[in-house]
Amino acid sequence: MQLGQIEVAQEGVTTAIGSLPFRNATVAAEFALQATPMLPAIPTLPKRSPAEGMISQAVLGISGISLGQYGSIAIDTHAVDLREHVSTDLGSDAFTGFREFLRVALPEFSKPSAPKMVKWQFVGPISLGVALVRAGLDPETAFSIAVRAVREHTSAMLDAVATALPGVQQVVLLDEPSFGMLSTDDSPVRLDHGVDMLSAALALVEQRAVAGVHCCGDPDWGLILDAGPSLVSFPVSAVLSGHQARLANFVESGGVIAWGAVRTDGPQPLGPERAWRSLTARWCELVDAGADAGRLLDQCIVTPACGFGMHSEVSTLRGMDQLRALGSRVADGTASLQLALRT
Repeated sequence: MQLGQIEVAQEGVTTAIGSLPFRNATVAAEFALQATPMLPAIPTLPKRSPAEGMISQAVLGISGISLGQYGSIAIDTHAVDLREHVSTDLGSDAFTGFREFLRVALPEFSKPSAPKMVKWQFVGPISLGVALVRAGLDPETAFSIAVRAVREHTSAMLDAVATALPGVQQVVLLDEPSFGMLSTDDSPVRLDHGVDMLSAALALVEQRAVAGVHCCGDPDWGLILDAGPSLVSFPVSAVLSGHQARLANFVESGGVIAWGAVRTDGPQPLGPERAWRSLTARWCELVDAGADAGRLLDQCIVTPACGFGMHSEVSTLRGMDQLRALGSRVADGTASLQLALRT
């Protein structure tokens, strides 16, 4: 299956998720381009500045909301205006990593052998709304503002990438770590309304890019699939809670899965063996649930579980070495052989 202009499994495509630990934005951009050259990921750099945190980026330009020195959110509820436009200042400190990547990437993407795609992600409306509720806004106001902020910021970022890298396919993941709250008794928003908000955000992105959802938590993946993503991204260790058949159907209908095989929740192992065993075990689950093995691999991207932003640079380098080793095994047919033997 082709995602944009790249044969996903044939090339053994890998990409990164979210943040990197570098404090120098130029170094981070160069690393991102080299680490996953077929599908480079535009990084955020929260160690460089708290303004590049996921929520900090998203609240930029919302009236009545300000950031503290270490990324904390302060809200003046009387100054919040639901009618006011949410502005996106891509020249601000919050978008330094994004801006520098586009500058550094331009000559690389101009080469004949350049990648044809670029990936980036932004917080989704559910997780932003939850953060605003926790900071003191009432749910109705919080989610109304969250929907608008995600729409305005992602639109501006889509424009910026299209201008800087013309003709390059964008892959955009909405990051929804708080999506699982929708299924709880203390959810600040109705479940169906939450799914609709995510669906609307995906639909806006999908007009111009491959639109997907990333979640490091354990949500109801059936609900996320109901929102209509073209790509889903989750850690290999995620609790799928009986949704293997839904995911198998998702693959059969052309959906792409980004498998977070490299752990980001602790020290990095010295080699890829444990990660490979976990990854292939998950693939076997979906084959047992009805997915075609060939399709599953054709529509596969291998990634870290989440971002490396809070790791050391040494740990990040080790993790990306593992990622390259896993991608090579997909590309050289090792995975196809193992699934063929399984079936």
